[in-house]
Amino acid sequence: MDETLYTRWMPQLTREQIKAFALYQDMLQDWNSRMNLTAITQPEEVASKHFADSVLPAALLPPGAKVIDVGTGAGFPGLPLRILRPDIQLTLLDSLQKRIGFLTALCQALGFADVTLLHARAEDAGRDPALRGRFDVALSRAVAPFPVLLELTVPFLKVGGKSLMYKGPQAQSELQEGENACKVLHCNTELLHYAPPWGERYVIVAAKAGDTPKAYPRKAGTPAKSPL
Repeated sequence: MDETLYTRWMPQLTREQIKAFALYQDMLQDWNSRMNLTAITQPEEVASKHFADSVLPAALLPPGAKVIDVGTGAGFPGLPLRILRPDIQLTLLDSLQKRIGFLTALCQALGFADVTLLHARAEDAGRDPALRGRFDVALSRAVAPFPVLLELTVPFLKVGGKSLMYKGPQAQSELQEGENACKVLHCNTELLHYAPPWGERYVIVAAKAGDTPKAYPRKAGTPAKSPL
């Protein structure tokens, strides 16, 4: 195991965390040979563009936060954050059962019995009383444009909670396009900039300032077809 593959980008890692990321990478490559989990497959790029990228805003998560990763895919950014921040209470949500199968096997291998896995559309899960308004932080990465993500993530949050949306260079224009969505969903936003070696990165932070209107999220597919 080449420890520098991970410590180059995340120098704060313990040896146990390095082992966890190495296991994650091995299982990702193995499962990716049988199902489409990621187009990024080179070890160096997985370590930087998936793992280290996922943990860029780790300091924004409050201690012991209840966190939901909406549209988690192969577990990004939720599971890298859980490896780095074992104090968080993590829920992974995805609409594809095959990906949930991978995540189930991965969490078992990592010993993450406390991670909750949910197979559902975000629009449906966001209307579930057991999930709506229950989380401190919602995460989303490479899922949809900002106005769509806001509608998909904010219903999960407690008032005062934050939605962290990972974005590339288009973040500023997306933020401007989402002004109406922010008003409708009672959110205040700020834009955080990161400049890691693998490319310009942003995180849009939307703080929930009031209860989400009962009409949102709209039925499955509608937020993407007709953004707020």
